[in-house]
Amino acid sequence: MELKNIALFFFSAVVLSTVGCKKENNNGDAGNTTENRVKDTAWSYAKDLYLWHQNLPSDFNARSYADPDAIMKALRPYSAEPGFADPVDRWSFAIKKAEWDDVSLGISGDFGLGIFFMSENDLRVSYVEPASPAAAAGIERSWQIMSVNNNTTVNTDDATISRISTAVFNSSSASFTFKKPDGTDVDITLTAATHQDDPIILDTVYSNGGNKTGYFVFNSFLGNIDNIKSRLGNIFNAFSAAGINDMIVDLRYNGGGYVALQNELANYLVPSSGNNGIMLQEKFNNNYSALFDTTINYQKKGALNLNRIFFIITKNTASASELLINSLKPYVDVKLIGRASHGKPVGYFNIGVGDWYIFPVSFRSVNKNGEGNYFNGLQPDVTVDDGLDKPWGDINESCLASALHYINEGAFSRISARAQQDIRLENGNTALDIKRFKGAVEERSRTW
Repeated sequence: MELKNIALFFFSAVVLSTVGCKKENNNGDAGNTTENRVKDTAWSYAKDLYLWHQNLPSDFNARSYADPDAIMKALRPYSAEPGFADPVDRWSFAIKKAEWDDVSLGISGDFGLGIFFMSENDLRVSYVEPASPAAAAGIERSWQIMSVNNNTTVNTDDATISRISTAVFNSSSASFTFKKPDGTDVDITLTAATHQDDPIILDTVYSNGGNKTGYFVFNSFLGNIDNIKSRLGNIFNAFSAAGINDMIVDLRYNGGGYVALQNELANYLVPSSGNNGIMLQEKFNNNYSALFDTTINYQKKGALNLNRIFFIITKNTASASELLINSLKPYVDVKLIGRASHGKPVGYFNIGVGDWYIFPVSFRSVNKNGEGNYFNGLQPDVTVDDGLDKPWGDINESCLASALHYINEGAFSRISARAQQDIRLENGNTALDIKRFKGAVEERSRTW
């Protein structure tokens, strides 16, 4: 990896040298502002590194866009992929460096709660960050939101979702009426505050007769990498000490993050027979495949030697989460419960341009068998609705109950689920999840 960073540094020097030549040639150009030079540089990186670079137009005018984020999003329509009628890229973006530093470290400045619709008129708390204002107020997953800022209209209409989303994710303060599981209502006013997100929501062990099942809710691959690695070590040591026979990994809201953390978790989950085998391969475009393509092999950690793993997934399970599942499939019996995942088999790394980081999609990931073109998402073995009416770890929660039933009975339970997710409900929940990062990020040279 060190050699690759040197190569990337050299690449960036070439690009910046090219941009510098443009600057010299445009000394008389009144439009040659710092802002426009940043746009030019963003485009210079993208046109070489973008996974589908061959489709980009030669007459692309970067300066016509508002900022680097708009430029990255303008790449997306050119992401033609065989077998898919529409462009597949939904993720290329740019972000101010200061904001990314917070996002990548899992630092938030909101109320610290997620929300999703259980039905068109039933909005629930999906999760609560332990160090957040919402947690301090005693709010828990499964609570129903009855009103927001004294407005009792709660449904999946676009205008209503926009109003609720603004109040929950972009406000310094908001008032709510919640209905608790015991049927009582409670009024709570929340004030946004900076807090550290915790990607590890729950880890526990269930016993049934001679079977012991480990259950692990992992909400993000972002945060302090060293700290999370240490906690994963402790958790899996505890699972080993408990003598678990099966594992349920709950990734239902995990939008991804650092590939390095995916690698770490995969090394705990892979059976001993997979040690030193290919975990994944990262493949760049034909400009840089010979230089940057990477193969990562398993380096087995811990004492667990699992024959099968159950993953709980939803539309919000993305990128590094999907990578984890795909990487393990050649080595272990993988069972998927819930809904089809997001569908992001590609990744990027942060490229510094002025006070921005740009993230053009730059590589695709495949597993040992060369599988990885899941732009339509990983498909579940059994379709189960998210049990938003139950707290984390409740054995009656629909997805967890389905996994436990299979472990105990050898078949998935006959839990009622909508055969096809209601479009309004799905679109509404997608809109409510828009702020959560979805990506597989390689940490490479940060300042070029």
